[in-house]
Amino acid sequence: MTALQNQSAYQVNERGYYGQFGGAYIPEMLYPNVEELRDNYLKIIAQPDFQEEFQGLLRDYVGRPTPLYLAQRLSDKYNTTIYLKREDLCHTGAHKINNTIGQILLAKRLGKQKIVAETGAGQHGVATATVCALMGMECIVYMGEIDIQRQAPNVARMKMLGAEVRPASSGSKTLKDATNEAMRHWINNPTDTHYIIGSVVGPHPYPDMVARFQSVISEEIKKQLLEKTGSELPDYVIACVGGGSNAAGAFYHFLDDESVKLVAAEAGGHGITSGLSAATTFLGKIGVLHGSKSILMQTEDGQVVEPHSISAGLDYPGIGPMHAHLHDSERALFYAITDDESIASAMELSNLEGIIPALESAHALAVLPYLKATPNETIVINLSGRGDKDLATYMKYL
Repeated sequence: MTALQNQSAYQVNERGYYGQFGGAYIPEMLYPNVEELRDNYLKIIAQPDFQEEFQGLLRDYVGRPTPLYLAQRLSDKYNTTIYLKREDLCHTGAHKINNTIGQILLAKRLGKQKIVAETGAGQHGVATATVCALMGMECIVYMGEIDIQRQAPNVARMKMLGAEVRPASSGSKTLKDATNEAMRHWINNPTDTHYIIGSVVGPHPYPDMVARFQSVISEEIKKQLLEKTGSELPDYVIACVGGGSNAAGAFYHFLDDESVKLVAAEAGGHGITSGLSAATTFLGKIGVLHGSKSILMQTEDGQVVEPHSISAGLDYPGIGPMHAHLHDSERALFYAITDDESIASAMELSNLEGIIPALESAHALAVLPYLKATPNETIVINLSGRGDKDLATYMKYL
């Protein structure tokens, strides 16, 4: 992670765009906050004392590197070689903490005392509350009313960690609305508060900053794969995409290696044509959501369509600008995975490997039947989170 901008076709350019997507479409009142971040984030991340503290916490607090596990029985079933990147073994149970640690260290160096965040499944909320407890900072998390009901254990975790959880009761009462509320809060408290966005969405520099903090995932995959197979390049990297932070982290160091096929699993919900879906690249068109230009699900007159997914972490009506560009440039392949397919894949992994995945991650696993990979190919699936938080949903299918 250098302070120099990557001159990659797939990375952000100096104007904050990935191809035609990205930028910072923000109200004037947000401009000072975003500008302060934009001017400082690369300089701060590059400082040796920042890197030392960041790497130290990733190692000793998060438990990195996370294992790259050869899933032998799953591989046998699909007659190929499948490795799971075990982000589910991170402290707090998902990849989200890689980013919250990076951002809170940044916030401290910018002199902020308070943190605001949004959360869908609650994983990013928990990861934010966790680092706020670690650093002794005040924490407010906005969460959709529906998600608060769906993800009660994570709400309890956040409160136990000292965060205040505020319900977002407008619109669909899910992630999009929580994001709106958190942005509103930040506009009203610009000087002492840092907004920790949990995905590769929002105005520049957020998508790039979050991707950089999550890029440790693909950095480790390359090293681990080299050790295990003699090559640091797999044939496929698969990840689920809501906003897309775990996918951005898993894809990051493979973007310019065109031999590596990047595969994104979106939430198909009840099916693309059902009206209950969150498959943004299949149903969306270009527009602006939460401060950046991307692909989003919208009506003819530009109103955001309510997304649906069985997974609280994937029911987002947009997609990060990096992924919009990967889709537009055909660098990544996108699949819409239905609710039923994700449940079946979660059950399959539990039965074959003794690993209960998060519903989000189960969408990535559900791509396997579609890939038709050959026996001599290597697949890495980013297992972004563990399934504890989804037991209430899984119980309905037992």
